[in-house]
Amino acid sequence: MSLTLTETKAMEVARRLRSLYPDSRCALAHSSAFQLLVATILSAQCTDVRVNQVTPMLFRKYKGANELAKARLTDLQRIIRSTGFFRNKARNLRSMARVLVEKFQGQVPSTMKELLELPGVARKTANVVLGTWFNQASGVVVDTHVRRIAGLLGLTRHEEPKRIEVDLMKQLPRDEWIDFSHNLIWHGRKVCIARRPRCADCRMSDLCPSAFHVERTQGRA
Repeated sequence: MSLTLTETKAMEVARRLRSLYPDSRCALAHSSAFQLLVATILSAQCTDVRVNQVTPMLFRKYKGANELAKARLTDLQRIIRSTGFFRNKARNLRSMARVLVEKFQGQVPSTMKELLELPGVARKTANVVLGTWFNQASGVVVDTHVRRIAGLLGLTRHEEPKRIEVDLMKQLPRDEWIDFSHNLIWHGRKVCIARRPRCADCRMSDLCPSAFHVERTQGRA
């Protein structure tokens, strides 16, 4: 079956990203599925750098789901305050841990269906945990970098993460889903930077209908 033009472009983008970032990985520091799940919940509307500054103290105090399930909200809020939306995140973290203890014997489940039963966990978070820890290509992680750059490259016309994910899943084979997200995120941090995209240095510029135009537009803002 022949590929569409968009599918061909997506595959070429994936190939170039692999060559540029052969060692890309999840930037959230973690040593267990539980730590990755907590860190990913905290990363909503927050940078990975900030999350990595907060989680060492958090994980020293709450070593697993059993400890986190018994946490005082005021203690949790104090530790994670700098990640933003700390009250809601604290409630979600404790509720998530309680469900882990009550329903999953304190262990992070390894299926999309079960992960989505956890408070504070939506599809993006579940995809991060499944792809990074369990090496399961359940979907494509759509964070702010993926959302922005996929649009600039013309791989999607949508704004909603769920619809963007569907577009990317259709254009890429399953074995590309995990690495594509990691690589595109790295590209967003190193080259296609939101406030000052380095189009002249971008290996994707010949494939990108927004190349240089975005740079000029943002320069006038």
